Amino acid sequence: MHHRLSYDDVKRAADRVSGHVRPVTVTRDDSGVWLALEHMQHTGSFKARGAHNFLAAHREAGTLPEAGVTIASGGNAGLACAWAARRQGVRATVFLPENAPHVKVAKLRGYGADVRLVGTEYAAALAACRDFERTTGALASHAYDHPLIAAGAGTLLDEIRRQIPGLDTVVVAVGGGGLFAGVATAARHHGVRTVAVEPENCRALHAALEAGRVVDVAVESVAADALGARRVSRTALAVAREADVRSVLVPDSAIVRARQGLWDERRLAVEHAAAAALAAVEPSGSYVPAEGETVAVVVCGANTDPSDLVQR
Repeated sequence: MHHRLSYDDVKRAADRVSGHVRPVTVTRDDSGVWLALEHMQHTGSFKARGAHNFLAAHREAGTLPEAGVTIASGGNAGLACAWAARRQGVRATVFLPENAPHVKVAKLRGYGADVRLVGTEYAAALAACRDFERTTGALASHAYDHPLIAAGAGTLLDEIRRQIPGLDTVVVAVGGGGLFAGVATAARHHGVRTVAVEPENCRALHAALEAGRVVDVAVESVAADALGARRVSRTALAVAREADVRSVLVPDSAIVRARQGLWDERRLAVEHAAAAALAAVEPSGSYVPAEGETVAVVVCGANTDPSDLVQR
């Protein structure tokens, strides 16, 4: 499904999520770059915005089925879907492989989700989810490739702009492209540049821009749990082509260093995906801000096991 995302979509999403999501906190880093601390969002990632917008829009339209919502994801999308469903008073049925981490299953159940463990690979869980959708009429939620999900993520940009006058550039990590598509669409409306950051070996958007079309890429990175999309959404590619976008790559070593630095210097425990965006603007990073350029980095998620940050 390819939908041209507009700033109006983002504004409508902002009305829907207002009062339901936590407004983003921004803080200035020692380097002068601003950090948007979205890892403090409900469920530990920006995905709560898109999930809430998705369900609220369906509720408005009268298209929320009796069977509720379903998704196959043990990651941030699954958590956000379960949280938003509980907020909207609808059932969430989440499909995961049998070997999913216990902590994720427990967290999903804590949000009231009906968790179904199927097979040993994501593909089996996804097939079971599609089957459930067909047989019950449940609404299928998406991890990123849906205009309502992307527009919800885009609500971040206006919140950041309100707190940082004269914002020139926003830096975001790219996986499947939902956060990027929403944020870049809103950024373009305001004349703000977007820097799209991917790990060197997880470059779905970068490769699509080079090829001129969506292509499959190999996925191997410390941030692959969140950024490991084999292909970027067509919406994200379309936005990257027309907005003021710079696509840059960062090595895993820089991601690990940036994540450790956030812990050592600020006691922020974030997932590798969130550190990827910061890695791009660190000294000797792949995006060097100009003199006087006002830059905000989206710290997008905190669903990580922090033990490796403290065993020194």
